[in-house]
Amino acid sequence: MSAMDRRLTPANGRVAALELQGRVEAERFVAPMAARVARPVLDLLAAPGGARERQLLSGEAVELFETREGWAFVRAARDGYCGYVAAEALAEPRDATHIVATPATHLYAEADIKSPDLAHLSFGSRVTVTNELKTLFETPEGFIPKKHLREVDRPFQDPVTVAQMFFGTPYLWGGNSKLGIDCSGLVQAALLACGIPCPGDSDLQQALGRDVDGEAPERGDLWFWKGHVAMLVDPETIIHANGHAMAVTYEDARKAALRIEAQGDGPVTHRRRL
Repeated sequence: MSAMDRRLTPANGRVAALELQGRVEAERFVAPMAARVARPVLDLLAAPGGARERQLLSGEAVELFETREGWAFVRAARDGYCGYVAAEALAEPRDATHIVATPATHLYAEADIKSPDLAHLSFGSRVTVTNELKTLFETPEGFIPKKHLREVDRPFQDPVTVAQMFFGTPYLWGGNSKLGIDCSGLVQAALLACGIPCPGDSDLQQALGRDVDGEAPERGDLWFWKGHVAMLVDPETIIHANGHAMAVTYEDARKAALRIEAQGDGPVTHRRRL
């Protein structure tokens, strides 16, 4: 992984992080401002109005380096990924106390599940609980069922179990939510929920853990192809978000490897174990 990978470099020619002085060219070197994602799902773009590269979830923290013509140049706290988001989708920072720990939940206007639902929040969204009721938690934005939240300092223990929560989720290039997710987004969601640092793209993820090529496969192993990653549920089965099924699916590991190679994407390039 290059230290100056554009995706991980908080610099765009006009502004750059103070830490990059002497390493990149920029008109200004700035200390970032803290901010928070204030939409359920927010596209992180390669350029203002450009292509989606990843997505950020409600409540996630970002560092804000510049706001210009309605676009904010930010770095995501979860993985250091840099890009552009709609400036109006950011809010003042707030310490999260809980994450959404089910595939998805709803945010209600009142302390009543029959009240209007204000937002659909995906697994991993971060919220700040201000009050505990009988069956609901209150947040500054509304009310969420208690059974759908988990304390931020209580990580999951098994990434595979987390990945399985996304079974059937539609495939979406650059997606990071229950509404749509891609192969690397699925792996990242699973690992981050377990307190394991994980970058956002498969070419960066293939440096995780240790190489186990030639060893017997185990649950939780990551298999990589050029531009693709899957997670082993057991020695014979993978779970992955894939364009073949356009969803998160289970697949026989050996047959998947043969199919992917036959369609022109080559053999497995890395087998890694965390």
